[in-house]
Amino acid sequence: MYKLDLPIDLKEAAAIERRRNQELERQNRIFNAKVRTIGIDVQALKEQVHDRGLQEQREQQRHEAFASDLIRNDKIAELLTRRREQDVRNLNKALNEFRALHQQPDSRREWDLNDPDGKKKDKPARVSDDDPRCGISGAQKFDGEDLNSKARQKLMQEQMREWTRRQAEEKKRHKDLQREADRLYDLHRREADERAMALAKMEEECQRAINETVKDYNQALADEQAEKARLAKQQELDDNFTEMVNHINGDMLTENPDVAESAFGPHRVITDRWKGMSPEQLAEIRRIQELQRQEKKRIQEDEVERDREWERQRLFDARSGLLMEREADRVRKGLEKEQVAANTRLAAEQKSNQEYIDNEVYTNRPTAAYFQQWNKTSR
Repeated sequence: MYKLDLPIDLKEAAAIERRRNQELERQNRIFNAKVRTIGIDVQALKEQVHDRGLQEQREQQRHEAFASDLIRNDKIAELLTRRREQDVRNLNKALNEFRALHQQPDSRREWDLNDPDGKKKDKPARVSDDDPRCGISGAQKFDGEDLNSKARQKLMQEQMREWTRRQAEEKKRHKDLQREADRLYDLHRREADERAMALAKMEEECQRAINETVKDYNQALADEQAEKARLAKQQELDDNFTEMVNHINGDMLTENPDVAESAFGPHRVITDRWKGMSPEQLAEIRRIQELQRQEKKRIQEDEVERDREWERQRLFDARSGLLMEREADRVRKGLEKEQVAANTRLAAEQKSNQEYIDNEVYTNRPTAAYFQQWNKTSR
């Protein structure tokens, strides 16, 4: 009637197994005291990852910059190497061309010894008396024995005559050129001297005219200054005479008291014109000074009386403060005694309450098995 051999649902079993594994992982995370207490700072990890990414990016940019510099330096080095190789090739090419053009075998000093056609090109030992190859060491021709000695001497005389004529002509031509150069130099020097003399004469005449003009101008200035000085002296004499008359007839020497009155008020005077106060003014000042002395004496007496009143008030306040301080000490001591009594009463009550809790309330102490039943699941 009951089917106990039902097939196992693999999907449900897998789901159960997955939930069981998740629960075990959750328990490991929760019951691990180190992870639960310290934890992981996700924000700090993200910032570290971000900083590491930025550092790697900067390193990558740095490596790319170095790589680009290396590539550029390699290209420059390659270009320099190619240029040096091209210069070497050009130099070798130019050297070979120079050798091909200017260093042929037939232009060498010892070519006559290595010429394969030397025997064909060679001449006989002596052709005639005029053969230039017949030297002293050949012992083939001696002085006075040649056949063309007269013609040779005549030719030498003609050649010497021609050389002498040419030297005379060259010397004459040099003398003519030197004479012409001296003549031109004398003309140029004479012309320069005449120009310098003319310029000096013109400068002297100009300086003489300038001196005359300056002399006339200075004389005019001197006359003008003398006239100004005379007029200034005359004006000064007139001003001094007028000032003397004004002082003699003025209010200063006549000592007029009205001139000392100021335009700013009757209580102010002009100091440089004031001749002193009148007897009535001096009497009024002395009367006012006497009133001021009496007023000052009254003020001093009032200040002394006020100081005495302040001193009496200070002593009264000090005595009142001392009495209030003593009253406050009595009240404080009474409060302290009441507080000590209340604390003693509270301590006795707390002690009896604790004894009641320990002896009457908490009679069933929990064992270790009681604490082991917790933390069995993460839920």
